[in-house]
Amino acid sequence: MTIKQFAFDTQQQLQASTGSTFKRSHIYELLAAAFGFNSYAALATERVFTQNSITSRRPAKYGEQVGGRCLDLGYSPETALKVAQALPELLTKQDIGVIRIADLVVHLRFETGRLDYMDRNEINDESMEDEEALYSRWFDPGSSPPAILVDGLSAAAERGDAMAHYALALIYAPSDDPFDEPSVGSEHWYNEEQNGRILSGVEKEWADEYAANMVREEKYVHHLRAAGKLGHEEALLEMAERLDDPAFFERPATLLPGIDPARVAEIAENLGRRKDAWLWLTEAAQRGDTEAMRELIEGYDRLNPQQCWCWVYLADLLGVDLFEDEYEAINEDGSAYDDDVGGPLFVGGRGGIELEPIDAASDQAARLTAAKLYQAIEAQDED
Repeated sequence: MTIKQFAFDTQQQLQASTGSTFKRSHIYELLAAAFGFNSYAALATERVFTQNSITSRRPAKYGEQVGGRCLDLGYSPETALKVAQALPELLTKQDIGVIRIADLVVHLRFETGRLDYMDRNEINDESMEDEEALYSRWFDPGSSPPAILVDGLSAAAERGDAMAHYALALIYAPSDDPFDEPSVGSEHWYNEEQNGRILSGVEKEWADEYAANMVREEKYVHHLRAAGKLGHEEALLEMAERLDDPAFFERPATLLPGIDPARVAEIAENLGRRKDAWLWLTEAAQRGDTEAMRELIEGYDRLNPQQCWCWVYLADLLGVDLFEDEYEAINEDGSAYDDDVGGPLFVGGRGGIELEPIDAASDQAARLTAAKLYQAIEAQDED
C-alpha cells in the first residue's frame, strides 16, 4: 500500500463513517494530526509511516488534536467530533504508526548485525511510547517490509535524504546471519532461463530466487552509494567494508559516536591503508580500548618506546595489566576445559607484552600523557 493509496482509502472510509466530504489534501493534514503533528510537512520531514511494525507514535492519544485540526480546516464541530473518534480508531485497527527515519536505521543496524547492542538512548524520538516494541524485530523476518514504509523512505530518498537512502540500503542488505539469509537460488538455472530454456518446478523456483536476489543486491548497492554520496558516514564506512570503496578514508577524519574506531581501523587494514589503520587504532586506544593499545604496542608503535609505555600506563589506569599472561586450559575445540569432564587438555590464551625499560624523563612524560588521556576518558564517560 503506497501513501497515496493509504490517503485515498482513509478518505473513503472517513466519508463513509461521517457522512461528510473531505479534500484529499485535508486527509494528509488529519493524518499528521492523528500522530501529534501540526502539519503533514512536519511529519514527513523526518518520519515515515509504518504498518504492523515498530512505531514511535500511536494514534489513540491524539483524538483531541485531530478534532482541533479538523476545525482549523473549516469543518463543522459535528464533523470534527466524528473524525476525532473515527480516524484514530481506523488507524489503530490497521496498525498504522510513524517512526523517525534515524530511529528506524538504529533498529535496522541492530537487526542486520551492524550494531552489537541497541541502547534506549540511541532512540531519539521524544515519543517512543512502546517500550516492548523498542527491542522487538522491526518486522517479521519471513515477510517483506511494509510497503507504506518503503514508499515513504523512497519519497524521502528522492528528496535527497541520505538517512532514507541508508535505511533502504539496510532493508535490501544481505544478512550476516546464515540462518536469516533467504535462499539465493541457483545461478545455473537462472542462466539457463536467460538462454531461453523453459523451466518449471523447483528449477523455476531457484531461477526466480536468484533473479530476486540480484534485484535486492542492486537496490542495496544503489541506495548505499547514494547515501555515501550525500555524506552519510555509516554508509561510507559500509562501502569501504563491503564494496572496497575507500571514499570514507578520503575525507576529513570524523566519526559518529555509534561507530567503533577499532572497526574502522580493521577496515582500513583490510584495504591496505596502514596509515589510516594506525590513525583509527590510536583513536580507539585514546577512547579506552585496551585491545587497541596492545595492538599498537605490538605493531604500529613498537618503534616508539615512550608511546608504548604510555599505553601500558593508560591500560593500568583502566584496570588492565598488559604485562599479565592470559593463559587458560581449553579443549581441542577452543572451549573452556572442565576437570569434571576430563579428556585432552590444551593451553589457550596469550602471554603478556614485553617492553624494554625507558629513561626516567621519557617514563615521566609517558605517565603524564597517560594521566591526561585517562582524565579525558573519564570525562567522556560522565557525559
